[in-house]
Amino acid sequence: MRTMGSFGAIRQFAGALLMLGMAACVAKAQPVARIELHPLPSVTLKTSDILAGNLDGLPVTLGGELRIPTAGTDRLPAVILIHGSGGIGANSDLWAKEINSLGIAVFIIDSFTGRGILNTVNDQTQLDHLAMMTDAYRALALLAKHPRIDPVRIAVMGFSKGAVAAVYSGNLRFRKLYAPAGPGFAAHIGLYTPCNMQFRDDTVTTGAPIRLFHGTPDDYVPVAPCRDYVARLLQAKVDVKLTEFPGAWHAYDNPSYQPVAIRPDAQTTRNCRMRESADGKLLNTATGTTFKQDDKCVERGTHVGFDQAAYEATRLAVKDFLVRVLKP
Repeated sequence: MRTMGSFGAIRQFAGALLMLGMAACVAKAQPVARIELHPLPSVTLKTSDILAGNLDGLPVTLGGELRIPTAGTDRLPAVILIHGSGGIGANSDLWAKEINSLGIAVFIIDSFTGRGILNTVNDQTQLDHLAMMTDAYRALALLAKHPRIDPVRIAVMGFSKGAVAAVYSGNLRFRKLYAPAGPGFAAHIGLYTPCNMQFRDDTVTTGAPIRLFHGTPDDYVPVAPCRDYVARLLQAKVDVKLTEFPGAWHAYDNPSYQPVAIRPDAQTTRNCRMRESADGKLLNTATGTTFKQDDKCVERGTHVGFDQAAYEATRLAVKDFLVRVLKP
């Protein structure tokens, strides 16, 4: 399902809340009861490795921050947050506070520092998008053993590059290969997700619901491929929904990006479409050859910018979704 028509009303409603400001929204969140820093053993894989089903990659120890909202001994639901090309930013902290306010724990993965990466904005070859999916599964395994976390109520939420991991970890094929034994993710949430990669059997999912949120004019990660993917998922009877926000640029939930600005050197595959071949290669559909970051379709120069109304609408929708899925 795609939602656009109701956004005008939501924008008007959000406008009425602007007087309260972002600080007021955050102020409602209760202080967390406990913060834990965890080493997160993972591996670094190329997309070609993952599509071939290879399990062995370069070992790496990443870091993760677990924020537990309440004291006690009861098991809580949790959400894993996966950052985008810029690394952990202000939006990660905002979302952690919002989710904690629901009584849900949050685990923030740092997929870059342990790999010696500052960011991948100008050079995406440093770490493939799909590679961060293994980090998500490793975090799932870690949380499933934690005495305060309910292993059957763990969701994953990603932003841009990290949204690939959050959304495509719902594919049954990848789960069988890389997820730990036991329950899988209870829900998948992607903000401004790169959907321009079509994998084999990518409409065969675990059955967990998927929610996508995207700015319509996004020229960093265009929404059109997500419309196509959602249409294919709906045809396969998957519980999925795409919500679009007219006027909202890339990273519209990050208050650090004010005002809207152009990143002249940022790499974008906005004009690229990729598909997996029968022998497990990711091909550029325009050329039929293996996709590379120096293909002609890869360009530079994108807009990023915070949008208060789009963020507020997404905040409300995500929190409602998490309550329904993780706290029935």
